[in-house]
Amino acid sequence: MSIKVECVIKEKNAIGEGPVWEEKDETLLYVDISGQKIHRWNPATNQIQTMTTGEPITNKFVGCAVPRRSGGYVIGEGTRFAAVDWASQTITTIAHIDADKPNNRFNDGKVDPAGRLFAGTMALEERPAVLEPKQGSLFSLHTDLSVVKHFSQVDISNGLDWSLDHRTFYYIDSLTYTVEAFDYDINTGALSNWRMVYRLEQDEGVPDGMCIDSDGRLWVACYNGGRVIHIDPHTGVRLQTVKLPVQKTTSCCFGGRNYSDLYVTSAYLGMDESDLAKQPQAGCVFKVTGLGAKGIPTNSFAG
Repeated sequence: MSIKVECVIKEKNAIGEGPVWEEKDETLLYVDISGQKIHRWNPATNQIQTMTTGEPITNKFVGCAVPRRSGGYVIGEGTRFAAVDWASQTITTIAHIDADKPNNRFNDGKVDPAGRLFAGTMALEERPAVLEPKQGSLFSLHTDLSVVKHFSQVDISNGLDWSLDHRTFYYIDSLTYTVEAFDYDINTGALSNWRMVYRLEQDEGVPDGMCIDSDGRLWVACYNGGRVIHIDPHTGVRLQTVKLPVQKTTSCCFGGRNYSDLYVTSAYLGMDESDLAKQPQAGCVFKVTGLGAKGIPTNSFAG
C-alpha cells in the first residue's frame, strides 16, 4: 500500500496543534493556539464544532486540549489549567502556574496512562520560534488536581508521550533539536535519568509535536521541515520520512477506527504572501494513510 497524504480539514489555523483522536465519538480534537480556539472535527460528516477560549487581546493562547473521563475537556491555556464544559461552552480554572512569569503560556500537553495531564510552558513569541529563552517548565496536573513542576529552563516545551510499558517518558524541548527520554514512574509521575534518543539533522526542521505507535516507535512533526519523521527511540535511527505540502507541520496523532490514519496539523502564522501563495494549504490538517503503522488509544484525564 502506497503512502497517501490528503488535506482533510481545509479550515486554516494560525497555529494548528495538539491533535487527539476521540474514540467514543470518532472525532478529531485539536486547537488553534494563537487563534484561541478548540475544534472538534467529525470525519464522517466533515463538520467542525468550534469553541473560542479567550479574548484576542489577552494572553489566553490555548496550548492543548485533552478529553476528561468525567466529560468535557481539560486545557492548558495561558498560565492556567482549566476545565471545559463543551455543552455550555464554559471554562473554569483548575490551577494557575508560572505566577512569576505572566508572559509565559502553555504549549503542548498529553495525558499519561495513569490519567495525569503533562503540559509545558514557554515565553510568548516575538515571532514564530523567536522568544526569550529558558523561561518554560514542564508541569503535571494530577488526578487530585494538584500540580507538580518537574523541571524548568525550557525554551519551547513541546511533544511528549510514553513508552508502551509506561517506563519511559519521551519529551521535546524544540530548540535543543533533540528528542529526549526519561525513566518514568507510573505510580508517582516522577521523572529521572535524562538521556537523548535522537538529534535532528539540519534539513529536518524543528522538532514539534509527536506521538507513539503500537510498535513503540515515535512520529515527530518537524516545524519548518515540512515533514513527519518516524524514529526508533531504542536505536536512535530514523526509519522513515513523510513529506507534506506545507512547511510548518506542528503535531501528529493516529486516529480512525483502527488507528491507522496519521493526522498532522500545521500552521501559517509568520508566513508572508509569497509563502502562502506557494503553500495554499498552510494551516490545514492532513491525513496520512498507507504507513503500515498503527497508533494506540488516547488517554483521558482522570481527575
